[in-house]
Amino acid sequence: MMILTDKKPRVNIEGILTAEEIHEIQHHIEHYPYPRAACLDALKHVQRRNGWVDDAQMNAIAQMLSMSLADLEGVATFYNRIYRQPVGRHVILLCDSIACFLMGAETLAEAFQRELGIQYGQTTADGRFTLLPICCLGNCDKGPTLMIDEDTHGLVEVASIKQLLEKYV
Repeated sequence: MMILTDKKPRVNIEGILTAEEIHEIQHHIEHYPYPRAACLDALKHVQRRNGWVDDAQMNAIAQMLSMSLADLEGVATFYNRIYRQPVGRHVILLCDSIACFLMGAETLAEAFQRELGIQYGQTTADGRFTLLPICCLGNCDKGPTLMIDEDTHGLVEVASIKQLLEKYV
């Protein structure tokens, strides 16, 4: 006979998260009335190490925050800057909002895909770039706009793509 319980098996978080990550997450937890409120801070911090958050790390974070994995996954997938699969060293986010679309974002996206030899959601063979769409970067007056890592680039033209990519060697 199987007994169902709401108890989750405990995960040994050491070896999954670094001592520094554990310390930092605990530090964030102390700043909120409920541990789960630190989930976005924890996800961002853990992502800094490898550029994405894997399943084992998700389990460890959920355990530290006393929240279900499903709830944490909901947060991670809601925010488009938390990556749940490996990404390149540089993530290119191309705005596809209506304002950027009207300013040529679709043509720009096609040019990036040709230049990089990948489609949206893919990473170049050398692991240098991942190309992703994003619904809005809040830079509508300078469309088409994109972000590479934390750098916002507005009024981007197809002719400037190679020069722009060379900055991220």
